[in-house]
Amino acid sequence: MKALFLAAADFVVLIHLLWIVFLIFGMIPGARWVWVKWTHLGALVFSIFLQLFGWVCPITHLEAWLRTAGGATPYEGTFIRHYLERIVYAQLPSNALLIGTLAIVGVSLWVYFGRRR
Repeated sequence: MKALFLAAADFVVLIHLLWIVFLIFGMIPGARWVWVKWTHLGALVFSIFLQLFGWVCPITHLEAWLRTAGGATPYEGTFIRHYLERIVYAQLPSNALLIGTLAIVGVSLWVYFGRRR
């Protein structure tokens, strides 16, 4: 049973990664489909609130719960810091994610509302 929880936690990591990819690149399909545009903008607003108020993403909580239920020790902090710092071997400044998110929001707003069609 514990292996099932750990497999589910790994699947949640994949879902979390896909969520982040949607946050970064969602403006591409959003430029074509209105429902994707508004879903993407809502997701970006949600992401900004998470960062501004220091909240942890609910997907991170789900992964931690599944890992604990599977007998593993969950990591501390956010999903992005945990996995991204492993890749780049550097500490991220506390405002780096917010700055990156705001840049993505700016590009998305330009794609959605600023370009001439």
